[in-house]
Amino acid sequence: MTTPKIIAYLSPTCPWTRGVVHFLQSNKYEFDYRDVSRDADAFKEMVTKSGQYSSPCVEIDGHMLADVGGDEVEAWMRQQGHIR
Repeated sequence: MTTPKIIAYLSPTCPWTRGVVHFLQSNKYEFDYRDVSRDADAFKEMVTKSGQYSSPCVEIDGHMLADVGGDEVEAWMRQQGHIR
């Protein structure tokens, strides 16, 4: 199984962000944390890729999960066979 490339577009004050980060860290996934509340370029990139203005958005191997929580990320990764 290959390690997925994960880019997480997050806002640290959002409760769903905490769920996404908890899931990724507890499963030992490396990910690129992009703080869309402080980085205008990351926010623009998230909106362009996802079509959403709300975070969290998580890109996994080029597939964008828009406006999701940790449970939704886990379910998608399980469905794709990424869960270790």
